[in-house]
Parts: sequence; C-alpha cells; structure tokens
Amino acid sequence: MIRSKLAVVAAVAVMVPAFSAWAQSDDSHSRGPAGEIGSGVGSVASGAGKGAGHAAEGAGKGAADVVTLHPIKGATNIGKGAGEAGKDVTVGTAKGTGKVVKGVGKVFKKIF
Repeated sequence: MIRSKLAVVAAVAVMVPAFSAWAQSDDSHSRGPAGEIGSGVGSVASGAGKGAGHAAEGAGKGAADVVTLHPIKGATNIGKGAGEAGKDVTVGTAKGTGKVVKGVGKVFKKIF
C-alpha cells in the first residue's frame, strides 16, 4: 500500500512540471503598443547619443593631433568621428522608426 502511494506521488511529481512547461510553451509575450513606441523612441535617442559621442571623440582627437602638428592625422580622426556619428544616428533612427511603426500598427490593429 505504501509503495503504491509512493509510486503515485512520484508520478505526479514528474508530470506536474512537464505539463506546466507544456502549457507555457505557447504563451509568447510581446510588448504592447505603448511599449513598442517607447522602445523606438529610446532607440532613436540612443543612436543620437552614440553619434554625438563619436563626433566629440573624433573632434577631440583631431584637435589634439592638429595641436601636436599632425594635421593629416587630425583631419582623418575628425572624418572618422563624423562617419561613425552618421552611422550611429542612421542605425538608431532606422531601428527606432521601425519600432514606432510597429507600435502604431498594433494600435490600429486594436481599433479595427
């Protein structure tokens, strides 16, 4: 009698986690419209911040090179900083815009 009760308890102990994992496998959580739009705005701001940082870094290095009489290296650093800044702003804006559009689409999906 004790062995059969122990077997039942063991079987239940094995099946409960398996069923709970199975029940949760189909449950996908996604951001709501406001979260998606907010994340997009954050991506745009992040790209602009990174771009400003790279522009400042390039300008600082370039100015230091010009002062130490390395004008060609200074111009190269300024150009490199500007190029990285442009890339960062472009990538941040593209990612952010995509997220904002996705969030707006979710809003219209709820309305219609």
